[in-house]
Amino acid sequence: MVLRLLPWTGEGGRPCYLRTDGVNHTYMTRLADNFESVQLAMGLDLLDHVDKALEDGDLRETELRRIVTWLTEALRDAVHVAECRGERLALPPAEDAASRAADAVIDREIIR
Repeated sequence: MVLRLLPWTGEGGRPCYLRTDGVNHTYMTRLADNFESVQLAMGLDLLDHVDKALEDGDLRETELRRIVTWLTEALRDAVHVAECRGERLALPPAEDAASRAADAVIDREIIR
């Protein structure tokens, strides 16, 4: 049994999970896959819109605030999709010297 983090939230903004066998694609797994694809495509469309708006220039403060709000929502969706997909990666822990060195750098430079 595998718990898959879904790309939407439940009541109160809590994460939603789907229990699967990790192999077979069900209606819900396909729905989640499609939902993730739509979220990412909407983010790309938004980037195109923002690029055009910035090229045109002369944006008012209210327009800039709206753009920042939309970009924030799109970034939040993209990060959530990355988290969802990252949880599905079945990567065995690496035990070689290079991996330990990389982990040490991440611990020292990023996590702290």
